[in-house]
Amino acid sequence: MDRTQKAEAVEELKSIFAEAGSVVMAEYSGMTVAEMTELRAKLREQGATIRVVKNRLAKIALKDQPFEGAGNMFKGPVAIAWAEDMISAPKVAVEFQRDSSAFKIIGGFMGEEVFDPSGIDALSKLPSREELISMAAQRLLSQATNITSALMSPARSLSGAIATIEEKAAA
Repeated sequence: MDRTQKAEAVEELKSIFAEAGSVVMAEYSGMTVAEMTELRAKLREQGATIRVVKNRLAKIALKDQPFEGAGNMFKGPVAIAWAEDMISAPKVAVEFQRDSSAFKIIGGFMGEEVFDPSGIDALSKLPSREELISMAAQRLLSQATNITSALMSPARSLSGAIATIEEKAAA
């Protein structure tokens, strides 16, 4: 890799770090090609990506960024997983780590926050964007149902009272 290619790689990493909702860093030493392909496929399904990076170039890309402290995690063979949303990459990475002994999350960052492995685990447990939207829609629908029932209740009471008066008048 010559200097211009390195400069392009650093710029590309800078844009990835800036645009990503969250970035997960993991050691992948000992993973087979099949395992890496499986991980890539799982990430792709969720709209996330993984890439093996050169540590030195990643550290340069992190320089003067709010999450520069994450540069200390780039030791040994490191891959980064990222997505535009904050939850996809951590969720898939944590799930994959449970099944693979070779894949080990070493940390990550989101915005200005730098996380250790337990922070990434906590991030993976948050609901996704779609889950949050469905929860909000469900609450709105339940409120609408409550309003409808409240509006219909006086009419039911009135019809019940009329039916009682008719029965008394008929008797």
